[in-house]
Amino acid sequence: MSTAPSIDLSVIPESQRAAVLAVLRERDALRETNRRLEHLIAELNQAVHGKRSEKLNDDARQLAFEDLETAVAEAETRQDAEAAPRTPPRRAARRNRGHLPESLPRVERVIEPDSLLCPCGCGEMHRIGEDRTERLDIVPAQLRVIVTVRPKYACRRCAEGVTQAPAPAHLIEGGLPTEGALAHVLVSKYADHLPLYRQSQILARAGIELHRSTLADWVGTAAFHLGPVVDRLTEHLKTSSKLFMDETTAPVLDPGRGRTKTGYLWALARDDRSWGGGDPPGVVFTYAPDRAGENAERILQGFDGILQLDGYTGYNRLTRPSRTGGAPITVAHCWAHARRKLKEIFDRDGSEIAAEGLRRIAELYRIEAEIRGMDPGQRLSARQARTAPLVAAFGEWLQAQCRRVSMKSRLGEKLTYIHRHWDGLQTFLRDGRVEIDSNNVENLIRPIALSRKNALFAGHDEGGRSWARIASLIATAKINDIEPFAYLKATLEAVAAGHPQARIDDLLPWNFKPSS
Repeated sequence: MSTAPSIDLSVIPESQRAAVLAVLRERDALRETNRRLEHLIAELNQAVHGKRSEKLNDDARQLAFEDLETAVAEAETRQDAEAAPRTPPRRAARRNRGHLPESLPRVERVIEPDSLLCPCGCGEMHRIGEDRTERLDIVPAQLRVIVTVRPKYACRRCAEGVTQAPAPAHLIEGGLPTEGALAHVLVSKYADHLPLYRQSQILARAGIELHRSTLADWVGTAAFHLGPVVDRLTEHLKTSSKLFMDETTAPVLDPGRGRTKTGYLWALARDDRSWGGGDPPGVVFTYAPDRAGENAERILQGFDGILQLDGYTGYNRLTRPSRTGGAPITVAHCWAHARRKLKEIFDRDGSEIAAEGLRRIAELYRIEAEIRGMDPGQRLSARQARTAPLVAAFGEWLQAQCRRVSMKSRLGEKLTYIHRHWDGLQTFLRDGRVEIDSNNVENLIRPIALSRKNALFAGHDEGGRSWARIASLIATAKINDIEPFAYLKATLEAVAAGHPQARIDDLLPWNFKPSS
């Protein structure tokens, strides 16, 4: 874009030309800023509302929003800087400034005037008040060395022996890390998705040479000691009468072939918050080298309630009388998956049949939005009175479309999927505790996808099991509003100190009590 002035400067008095040029430069800068913002907004609109093949995934969409917000902030800051000489009062920031918790330490810096003497010579002035402002300061992670000193004492008059305090228990006896250091490595890898080799590089910048293999040893040791806590968490979840289940890929290195193979993390979750259930939410991930339905059967041994899941055929064995590990399970299938099937067809060719199915499903979700948070009885009454007739009408419409549409077409395949799971799609009409979809567990496995993308793969099947174990505790802590680092540090310290097995429930994430 040309920044040449659009007016003839020769007709402007020389004394005013500098001011006019400044205004023109400001105009050109604003034009460039607007052009940049328009470009970002156009790209974001395309990503959100464009063709399916051109849309961004959730992570990329967040990056697009970040770029847009950054550009807006830069433009506003530039405007403030250029307007400062003409408008001394600073405008208040229009963006959210965030909340500073009372638990954060405060460092007060008192700024006194250069002189407290009254200008008129009356003497020293008296303090009548103050202005206080708070800003967030961030100190980079501090590395420190804990030096444990155990003095030895002996009697000068006799030789009865030496007295010395016993050495404190450590999770890794004779090793470098404190339990806090172990917790930091675990959270960085499994909550912040920072692979161990990158953590090693960060520590090296601070002068700490710790090879990735050393950090891996730490992770493996911590995962082993946390195993009983995860096992108890699993037992606790399986006492529930309703759970969610889903699975996601976990690439694992196959040393024999020198490449990766596809393992799976199976998620078993409880989340009763939408109807005020008394049990705390939780999730357990279990690693398996494949997606065979036997894995779900093994994980669910001892559970006989309602299971909310998608339409993967591997779950079919759970409903059979021959099911291993318990009675046949009642399944509740996911309307979000049914909707997704129709949305794929609508996005592809604008099918009117798919559009009608989407409209009907939207009516079900509108009712669900209105009754969210009500107790199970109220939810069930509302569903029987308002939702059941809509579902029955959807079933009649579905039957009619299945007769009209070729089952070999893409639309026919999607309609067949919905028809095949029709019984499970009606389970939520018979129990107010059941959700209309399995989105709760899908939200819980998203961090696994981030770790998978950043770490590329687990180095071994055992690495997949460690991944599952630590991810279980971190995810459960997060959905219970527990800070994962504080929880893991305290739990590892308790394990190192010999926490009794009989009180292992005290170590479950929802029982953690942060220290003041």
